[in-house]
Amino acid sequence: MKIAIGSDHGGFVLKKQILDLLDTLQYEIDDVGCYSLDSVDYPGFAESVCQKVLSKKVDKGILICGTGIGMSMAANKHKGIRAALCNEQFAALMSREHNDANILCMGERVIGAGVAEEVVRTWLETSFSGGRHLKRISLFST
Repeated sequence: MKIAIGSDHGGFVLKKQILDLLDTLQYEIDDVGCYSLDSVDYPGFAESVCQKVLSKKVDKGILICGTGIGMSMAANKHKGIRAALCNEQFAALMSREHNDANILCMGERVIGAGVAEEVVRTWLETSFSGGRHLKRISLFST
């Protein structure tokens, strides 16, 4: 599975930790930036990850900023993107199982590194259950 990941400066440290996790779990990674703590604007990184997901160059995406809110808002402006802000495991599980989320958003200033790793693991390992949920997501995906 190939994962695109992006962050702004507020999510840079957590992104580095998640990159290490993804590498350990042997996922193929496409890191779209940012690459330092220098102040940057998050919408461009959200755009890059969304375009990779929509074009099927990657299977899923992860976006990280200070709270996760800005990345989530920027990503969800794209038709076909179902970005879920998850700062705990149950939300990660349900976002995949019921909503078929294709982008995970997290906030570095909200979530600790250990919890973030568990959120990422849960999110990547959970499959969409389909069924009645497929009808529901199709209502906002068209």
